[in-house]
Parts: sequence; C-alpha cells; structure tokens
Amino acid sequence: MEYTFGLIGSGNMGGAIAHAVSQTTKTGILADHDPQRAQALAGELGFAHGTNQVVAQSSQYLFLGVKPHLMEGMLQDIRPVLAARKEPFVLVTMAAGLAIQQIRQMAGGDYPVIRIMPNTPVAVGQGVVLYHASENVSQAQVEGFLQLMGKAGGLYPLEESLMDVGAAVSGCGPAYAYLVLDAMADGGVACGLARGDAVKFAAQTLLGAAQMVLETGKHPDQLKNEVCSPGGSTIQGVRTLEQRAVRAAVMDAVIAACEKNAALGK
Repeated sequence: MEYTFGLIGSGNMGGAIAHAVSQTTKTGILADHDPQRAQALAGELGFAHGTNQVVAQSSQYLFLGVKPHLMEGMLQDIRPVLAARKEPFVLVTMAAGLAIQQIRQMAGGDYPVIRIMPNTPVAVGQGVVLYHASENVSQAQVEGFLQLMGKAGGLYPLEESLMDVGAAVSGCGPAYAYLVLDAMADGGVACGLARGDAVKFAAQTLLGAAQMVLETGKHPDQLKNEVCSPGGSTIQGVRTLEQRAVRAAVMDAVIAACEKNAALGK
C-alpha cells in the first residue's frame, strides 16, 4: 500500500506535523527510533506505523523529522530502499541548517526535495510553514504538498538562502512568545490575579494582538501607539520595557538562533 504521508521521527515537531496532516488525509504511516512513541501517535491519529524502511518504501511524501545531527545516519540506512523505488516520491525535510543539496547527498540521489521550516503551533492549525522546493519537484507535487499541509496554518514560500533566518523568527518564535506570555501572567499573579486567569488573559491578549497585525496590515509600532494613551498606564509599561531593553533582547535572540541554524549545516 502507498501512503500519502509518511513520517520518520515522531517527536515534538514531527508529531505536530502529523496532527495537522491527519486532518487532510488518513493514509499516513509513522516511524520513530522509539517504536512505542510512533505506535501511540499513530493510534491517536488513525495512521499506520512501521520501521523507517517500511515508511521510506511506501510514502508519497516522506517527511524527515529527525534531528540534524542524526539525519545522515538515518538516510544512509534507507538509501537502498529509496534507490529501489519505482513510484514518484518527495522527500520533505524539516532539519534546521541542512540545505536541500546536503539532504540529496545524504540520501544518495537527486531526489525531489521540499525543505520546510515549520513551528509547533501547526498542531492546532495556527502554525507557520516556510517552504522551498527543489527544481525537480513538479507543480503537481507542490500543489499536493500544499493540500496535505492545508490545515497546518500559514504556508509561505521562501528562498532557501533565507531559511535559517526565517526559522529563527517563526520556528523559534513560539518559545519567545511563551516566555513573554508567562512573564505577563506572573505579573498578573503578583498583582492578585489567579494563575489560571492570568495565563488565559495573557494568551488571549497575544493571540488578539497578532490577529490585529495580520488583519489590519498596520505596522506593529502603529498598533502599539494606538494602545498608549497620553499619560496612561500602557505607556508607562512600554517605558519600563524599553528601559530593560526588551526589544534589543528579542532581536538578539533571533540573531543568535539564526547563527546557530547556519552552524548546524556545517
């Protein structure tokens, strides 16, 4: 049987992708170095499970969800399977720092490859998936990939040369947002809010603020100014954030993540 979706590596990011894809297809198969983890996730999503070789042999879109430093060893193990395949297939890599050409070299052939940089909110349909297809991925294959990932969130084409920085913003970004969210909630608790309420209020606030940017098209600075009334409490909070160099710290976090992504491919 050929599966539309196959995944090798069912950890946090791979699992998030599997959750999103399960809403568009039920012909999927999962594998992991921990077979019990793949089996449990497959049972939850209605997918099959098997070995890396079985997944590599039978998947139309073969998602590679292993860590960058494990990619070469995993691909070497499935090289003979890929070489023996007769039906068209696409490798979909989500490994930070590894270029399409590196994936091809590790896999042992000039296979069609789509490189993606997703983030974990794809599991709830609110993610970002940056993607770049190699020159031998057909238009039909790209369209099939976009349909497969249609419930993941926003899908954005990006030049491969910008993947490292794109991942530093969107791939790593949820962690930055969670830090800010947790800090906002802690501040609320310090002033008397119940923890559950504080977390809920902070989460909904960040969600709404992000939606305002996307739907209005206004610059974030303009939206910030619209919240800051003259002599009000918000501008005092913003002043405190600027004194603590929060803006510079977030910029430095993105730059540090981008540099690390680039280093992973060397």
